[in-house]
Amino acid sequence: MRLNKILLGALLVCSINACKEDNSDKMVSKSNEASVVAGLPYFNTPLFTPDWKTGTHKIPEFSFINQKGDTVTNKTVEGSIYVADFFFTICPGICPSLTTNMGLLQEEYKNDSEMLLLSHTVMPWNDTPEKLLVYANKNNIQLPQWHLLTGDTDAMYDIARNGYFADEDFTKTQGEASFIHTENFILVDKKGYIRGVYNGTLALEVKRLMRHIDILKKEL
Repeated sequence: MRLNKILLGALLVCSINACKEDNSDKMVSKSNEASVVAGLPYFNTPLFTPDWKTGTHKIPEFSFINQKGDTVTNKTVEGSIYVADFFFTICPGICPSLTTNMGLLQEEYKNDSEMLLLSHTVMPWNDTPEKLLVYANKNNIQLPQWHLLTGDTDAMYDIARNGYFADEDFTKTQGEASFIHTENFILVDKKGYIRGVYNGTLALEVKRLMRHIDILKKEL
């Protein structure tokens, strides 16, 4: 009889704990749902301090040439979510990783007309459209989704630093003559606001970027 009471008490405790765990799971689920509803922050300054209220900094007007010799401007990306990065074709360091991981995005969104990818060369005096096309063919980079961009050096460096806030060293030194080399992938929404910054050399960061793209797609 005493043994039965002990077993009954143990079952009751387990039942209560199970209810607590179930309620806890529901609370976590509600918390995750709230974070999705909240959406992504805006990044309005080179410090990348998140602003959860409104965007005040848009990517400025630009005009560059892609690997096919076609002009790419703000109109090209208007109404699209896009990811931007910076590279150069003879880079022996992080650029191969950036290209590989941007290729993961190309594969994931190859049938998505709302998604574009813009890779800007930071060596435009070397990376002509012809060289960009060779690089594109070598790395299976496909249009109309993924544009490799070249153009005027001053314009390219200006948009990298003042548009995408891509040059961390420039933020510290303001050295305009210094070479730009950044590992960032920058997520831009349909209205031209920066909504995320990621380490483009890490596959784990690319997965986080994909999750954030899904959140952006739910915005009105």
